[in-house]
Amino acid sequence: MNQTLSIATGPATLPAPAGRLVDRFGRVATDLRVSLTDRCNLRCTYCMPAEGLDWLPSEEVLTDDEVVRLVGVATGLLDVREVRFTGGEPLVRRGLVDIVRRVRRLDADVDLSITTNALGLARTAAALAEVGLDRVNVSLDTLRPETFAEITRRDRLPDVLAGIEAAAAAGLGPIKINAVLMRGVNDDQAPELLAWAVEHGYQLRIIEQMPLDAQHGWSRERMVTAEETLDRLGSRFALAPTAEPRGSAPAELFTVDGGPATVGIIASVTRPFCGDCDRVRLTADGQVRDCLFARRESDLRAAMRSGESDAELADRWVRAMAGKRAGHGIDDPAFLQPDRPMSAIGG
Repeated sequence: MNQTLSIATGPATLPAPAGRLVDRFGRVATDLRVSLTDRCNLRCTYCMPAEGLDWLPSEEVLTDDEVVRLVGVATGLLDVREVRFTGGEPLVRRGLVDIVRRVRRLDADVDLSITTNALGLARTAAALAEVGLDRVNVSLDTLRPETFAEITRRDRLPDVLAGIEAAAAAGLGPIKINAVLMRGVNDDQAPELLAWAVEHGYQLRIIEQMPLDAQHGWSRERMVTAEETLDRLGSRFALAPTAEPRGSAPAELFTVDGGPATVGIIASVTRPFCGDCDRVRLTADGQVRDCLFARRESDLRAAMRSGESDAELADRWVRAMAGKRAGHGIDDPAFLQPDRPMSAIGG
C-alpha cells in the first residue's frame, strides 16, 4: 500500500503514513483483538442472560483461513505487533490451535495471547504453547465456588483453576487474571483474589464493570469504582503507584506490600484512558471496530469474499480507523450502549 491518506482533524489535516492504523487524533493502533466466536460456555450475569443469545450463523463467521489472512494483513501490512484472540470464549473454536500455529508462522515476533475463561485450558494449554502462544489472560471474578456458580450460572470453578495451573505449567505467562467486581455479589472479595494471585505469581487486574451487557442493565450507581476497589485492597495490603510509565496499557499498576508483585486497576469508566488507546478489534464475523463502544463497524468480510486483494483490505482498514472518536463518551448524557454485547464484540 503506497498511498498516504489525509485525515481531517478540523482546520488542519493529519497525514496517516501508509501501513499504519492512524486515527485523526494521531493514535496508532498496534494491538489487535480478534474475536473467534460469539459463543461461550458460561452465562455470566453481567454479560448475557441465562438462556444465552442468538449466536451468529456459521456462514457469517470468518473461516480459519479468513482469520489468518486478515491477521496477516494486520501484522504484515499495518504494523500490528500484538494479537489477542478473544470471544465469546476462544477455546470453543475448534480451529484455535491451528490458527495460532499459522499466525505464528506469519510473524515470529508478534505477541500472541488469548483471553479465556480457562474452561478446557487444562486440555489445550500445552498444545497452544507448543504452536507459539505467548500468554493467557483469564477471566475469573471469584475464588468461592458458590459465588462462581452465582455469577457464571455454572459450577465449574475447579475446571477454571485447573486450566490456570496448566497454563502456568506450559509457560504461558505472565498469567493475568481479569476480575470484575459487582456490588453485593463479590465486591468484598478483592483482597482474597489479590492474596491468591500474589501467592501463585499471577497478575491480578480488576476491571470496572462496563456497559456491555446483552440485557442493557448496567448502571453507574451499581458499578464498583476503582476508588472503592483501591480502598478495599488497601484494608489488607500496602499499595503504591509504580514508577513504570503506563503508556497505552489500560491498567494502572500498584506495587503490593513494596513489590515485586503488582495489581492493576482498569478504570475504563471513571478514569478513561482513551487518549492513549492503541487497540483495534475484529469481530468473529469480520467487522472492524475502532473502539469497544463503537456504534459503527466496517465490513472486511464482504470485501474479502468479493475478491479484494490484501492491499485493498489494508487500505479499507486504514480508512475504517481514521474516523475513531476521541473517547468512548460514557459520561456524555447522549451515550448509547453498543448494540452488540461484549460476547459478540470481543474483549
